[in-house]
Amino acid sequence: MDIRVTTAGQTGTIHMSGRFDFNVHRAFREAYEPLVHQKDISSIELNLASVEYMDSSALGMLLMLRERAQVEKKEVVLSKPTDTVAQILDIANFAKMFTIR
Repeated sequence: MDIRVTTAGQTGTIHMSGRFDFNVHRAFREAYEPLVHQKDISSIELNLASVEYMDSSALGMLLMLRERAQVEKKEVVLSKPTDTVAQILDIANFAKMFTIR
């Protein structure tokens, strides 16, 4: 998995590609933690356009990010999921907890 972080205005974007699974737990946390604590960031976007696969541990990591972001009053947006990832998010009812676009 490749993880890259960019910022533009009040949005921090985490660009991900490859398999989103337990093996990237530490790298994912290291990518989002600075955004959670950055005062001028109000929204954290996860660009999932290049994520091929997501397992249940990845869903757990997304929930952890959401919880951390809520404490800091930040929104988490899941953007551009591939068909496979969108199906996983749908089965897990993540549209009720996240903005997905």
